[in-house]
Amino acid sequence: MSRAALLVLADGRFPAGGHAHSGGAEAAVGAGRVTGAASLEDFCRGRLHTTGLVAAAVAAAAALGVDPVELDAAADARTPSPALRTAARKLGRQLLRAARVAWPSGELDALAGTFPKGAHQPVVLGVTALAAGLGPADAAYCAAYESVSGPASATVRLLGLDPFDATGVLARLAPEVDEVVTRAVGTAREAVGAGVDALPAASAPLLEVFAQAHAGWAVRLFAT
Repeated sequence: MSRAALLVLADGRFPAGGHAHSGGAEAAVGAGRVTGAASLEDFCRGRLHTTGLVAAAVAAAAALGVDPVELDAAADARTPSPALRTAARKLGRQLLRAARVAWPSGELDALAGTFPKGAHQPVVLGVTALAAGLGPADAAYCAAYESVSGPASATVRLLGLDPFDATGVLARLAPEVDEVVTRAVGTAREAVGAGVDALPAASAPLLEVFAQAHAGWAVRLFAT
């Protein structure tokens, strides 16, 4: 297992399209729910334990070899917002393009053939981790960390938040990221034998509502 491969996959400069998404932060800023470091931390914590947990579990299950078709359907069922489902598939398609160049493999080729319009991003992330010689925990860490790092980075641009404060938020959340990854990998291992219904289905209704409203904004900085 190459630990360096994990650094490449988790690097914010990996061309997977995440830089164009705020993870709901832009809508939260617009609604006055994120105004500084303290409210950003609350927002990221909520996202980590809901959509972050789900994404981490799906990614870990994919890295364990659970059927991507079943996982994609499970991810779809756990994403009520049409805008977020569309975004997840676009991000999955972009990640798959980059992954097939970085780690050519039959698994990634098969995924591209099965989902010509893109699979959900966590599904692609897990298969990518598998192709890169990484394990389920690695895939889960990438997904969980992305669920908080994206909004933190976006808020620096949206509010002019001090980057040191945004980084402090991520550092304080690190122990909770560990907890989420442990839970995600545990449920992913259950899904290997019990099926995808064993995966968590934590919801964040406001994220879904805000995502639909944000999709209709005439002017916006981020895609989501």
